[in-house]
Formats: sequence, structure tokens, C-alpha cells
Amino acid sequence: MGVLLSAFICARAQGSIVLTDVTQETGITFKHTDGGSGERHLVETVSAGLALLDYDNDGDVDIYFLNGAPLKGTKVDPKPRNRLYRNDGGMTFSDVTREAGVGDEGFGLGIAAGDYDNDGDVDIYLNNYGANVLYRNNGNGSFTDVTQEAGVANGFRVGSGVCFLDMDKDGDLDLYVSNYLEFSYEKHVPLTMAGVPVYANPRFYKPVPDNLYRNNGDGTFTDVTRESGIGASIGWGMGVVCADYDNDGDTDIIVANDVAENFLWQNDGTGKFVEVGLMTGLAYDFHGEGQGSMGVDCGDYDNDGWLDFYVTSYQRQLATLYRNLGDGQFEDVSLATAAGAATYAHVTWGNGIVDLDNDGHRDIFVVCGHLQDNVGLYDDTGTYLAENIVLMNTGQGKFIDVSKDSGSGLRVKLSSRGAAFDDLDNDGDIDVVILNSRETPTILRNDSENKGHWVQVRLIGVKTNRSGIGASVKVVAQDLTLVDEVHSGRGYQSHYGTRLHFGLGKRDRIDRIEVRWIGGGVDVFHDIAVDQRVTLTEGGS
Repeated sequence: MGVLLSAFICARAQGSIVLTDVTQETGITFKHTDGGSGERHLVETVSAGLALLDYDNDGDVDIYFLNGAPLKGTKVDPKPRNRLYRNDGGMTFSDVTREAGVGDEGFGLGIAAGDYDNDGDVDIYLNNYGANVLYRNNGNGSFTDVTQEAGVANGFRVGSGVCFLDMDKDGDLDLYVSNYLEFSYEKHVPLTMAGVPVYANPRFYKPVPDNLYRNNGDGTFTDVTRESGIGASIGWGMGVVCADYDNDGDTDIIVANDVAENFLWQNDGTGKFVEVGLMTGLAYDFHGEGQGSMGVDCGDYDNDGWLDFYVTSYQRQLATLYRNLGDGQFEDVSLATAAGAATYAHVTWGNGIVDLDNDGHRDIFVVCGHLQDNVGLYDDTGTYLAENIVLMNTGQGKFIDVSKDSGSGLRVKLSSRGAAFDDLDNDGDIDVVILNSRETPTILRNDSENKGHWVQVRLIGVKTNRSGIGASVKVVAQDLTLVDEVHSGRGYQSHYGTRLHFGLGKRDRIDRIEVRWIGGGVDVFHDIAVDQRVTLTEGGS
């Protein structure tokens, strides 16, 4: 306890994590709408995610915001649409939605980005309430809607998280599309609590299976939901991340399900899946209860070489940290590590296991906000608007809530949904972008002063998928060994982190970087300088 207290005092004194609200300086004017007309349709509460991606290959991270759309009884002019903002450097952005051709007017929920056609630029998939959209990047700053020819509209469903992955290790990206529940205006459930109108619990609506599409390599996809095994289980899908949880060289799928057990789809290496959430310990929390799970992210918080998972949840539930024990099992360590600190009172959504102070230990960022905008009328413990949470990793198996000491960015009080993390100003630390329901977003610049060295890694596949998605990267810097993977789609219905970021602390040299390509070989790159961005190409070691 003395060590923990000492670390706490040190964090307060040094302000080791400082995030500054710079939204007004960025030039971003996007404002989210949930399309509501006062009828309280459930889909209003779950919009939306966002993506951080380099759509124009200029080395800067751009921002794509999803938006809702007018629901029955709502009239808006002009219609809301998604927005793409080009990074102009110096934390300033320009709205390039029109020229890029990505201003979808559908009801946006989830998003993932990846080079599905292996032509060297990143494409975008939108998971909507209604028909989904696949935008193919033309390589000249514009996109083309190729949904129909690709065969991935996915019917008229309520979407949620989405991921690109190479499920069968054949060198191209397949597509996992999570679905939330059966909803239509005819099935709308009006509900009151203590005489106050509220949004209905998801259990009033039937859960549905997710969908899996195999990339045919010719610009088209085939729905393989049934034959892959994915159709065998149904749930209220929310956030998704695809990751190799068992370090066997193939990509598995982790789904955060609302009001029920989470799914862990174990891949046999050929694109056939078995749901093993219960037997691995990832389905339920420490008490054996299914949570109102929202977002899911992964990262090796304890630097033992295995990816751990963090799942956000509903009010009066702790957000849950599942420690990977390395033997196919997970342990809920939320209480033991204090990784659930400050989350119990809130509905928590977007999240990231990211090293915010470059000390070599991954911290946790969680965004909050109730889905009931009138919760205070019937529950004096709930608040619609809430401050977000930063949990600093002490490096000794514990986290400390440093939110109150982490700058102006943590004093913003809104109802947040998606969150994404990357180095927006290319200064070597991780910044934060948050999509807020019914409001403008929040852009947080990382101004942490006492940060360590770092390296950022971008992968280019040759025989394997061009984006390097699914590849595992190990960085060895003197006494420190870090691992990470390239993911497409993660957190709460969002996409970020394709360029991997490693904080190195005081280590001033990197002995080697090992890359295990998904379905390919292993490359080892030696003697890498710190404090730089490196691009590693398959076969280039």
C-alpha cells in the first residue's frame, strides 16, 4: 500500500499525464445528432463511433466522424451526414467530406478501416442502422461507394462494431460485422420509470447473429456466417476487436455483448470459429454476471507478452479488465488492479489501453455518459453528462485514477460514446478524440511533460495483407519487452491505432523489432533509433 500511495503522490506532483482540450483550435465544427424526435427509439442511445486513419497517405492521422440520421417524426434541413477531416498539421483540420465523397447520410453506428483490395490505400466500412456502406479509396483523395458490387450492404439491421481481419491467412482482409438487435418502428417499446419516459432495455428486443464476410480477392465478398460457425450464437453485439488472444498465429474475435455474456470466437486458423467465452473466463465478470458491455480494447498492460482485454459497461457495474493468464484463460482483475476505479457510477463506452506518458506501461482511458438524458429525474445516482476517466498504470500491477490531475481535457462534461487514440500532431505521444452524443467532439492534445522515449511502427505487408492487420509486433529495448498487434476496428464501434505506438521510458535504444505477419513469416529488424516513426515492410529485415 505504501508503494501505491507513493506512486499516487508522485503522479499528482509531476502531472505525469496531461491532456489539454484544444477542440476550439482545431477547426473541427462537426456536431453529432442521434436523430431523435422525442419518441425515445433505442437506436438513438448507441450512436456512434469514429475513426482515426491516414486516408491520403501523407503521414498525418485524419479523423472520420459518424453521425446519426433523422428517425421517424424528425425533420432536419440540411440532413446530417458523416464528416471527414484532413489533418493539416499542428492540430488543425479541414473538412474534406464533399471532395472525398464520404458524406454518408445513413444512421451511423460502427466503423473500421483497412486496405481490403491491397492497392496501398485505406478503405472504409460503415456499420449503420439500415444499409451499410463500403467506400473504396481511389488513391487520389476521393472514395467510391462500392457496397453493392462488393456484396456487403448486410441487409437492414442495427449495426454496431465492425472489424477487418484476415481470418483464413490468405493475404486479403475479410469483414466481421456485429449486429445489435431487432428493431423497427413497429417494434418500438415505449417505457416509463417512476412515471418518467425512458429508453427501453435492450432485452425488450431480440438479439441477432453477427455476420462474417470472406474476401474473394476480386473486389467481392461472400457471406460465410453459417459455415464459419459465427451464426451459431446470437447476442446483443456492441464493441468488437479481432486479436490473437492465444498467440497461436491466427486472429480470433472478441465481441462485447450488451446485457449478456461476451463472445470469444476462437479461430482454428482456417476461418472456422468456435465460441469459447465461457470456458476461457471472458464471458462474465468476477461475480459470474453478464454486463451491459459497450466497448472492448486489448493491450498488454502487464508486459507479459499476452494481450489483455478491457470491457466497458453500464452504470453500477465496474468496467472489467480481463488479464490473459497465457494458458487460454482470463481472470477478472478489475478490483485487484483498480482498473475499474471511478467507473461504477457511470455508463462507460469508448476505451483504450494506451501508454499516455511513454513510460512503457499502458494506461487506460474511459469515456462516460448516461444514455438516459433524464436519468436525474428518477435516479439521483446517475448523471447524463459526465467527465471522462484516466487510469495511470503504475507498472506494478496497479492503476491509479489521475483524472482530476490530468489537465483541462478531463474536465469536459458531456455524454460521450466513441473514443479513438493516436498521435495527431506527430510529436511522439498519444492524443485523444471523443465523439459526444448530440454535441461537438472533444479533441485532447497530450501535453504530458515527463514522458519517455517512444517509437511508432507502421507495417506494410507484401505477401500478407497490405495493411499488416493481424500482424504481431515485439519491441525489445534493453530490459523492456513490449508486444502489440495491428487491429482494424476496436473500442466502442470505432477504429484507431493502425500505426502502433510504443512508449519506452528511459530506454534510449531499441535492440530489435520482431514482426510476425499474419499467415506469413517473421522479420527481425535490429538497432532501431528511438523517438521516430518507422515503416517496416514484409521481407525487408
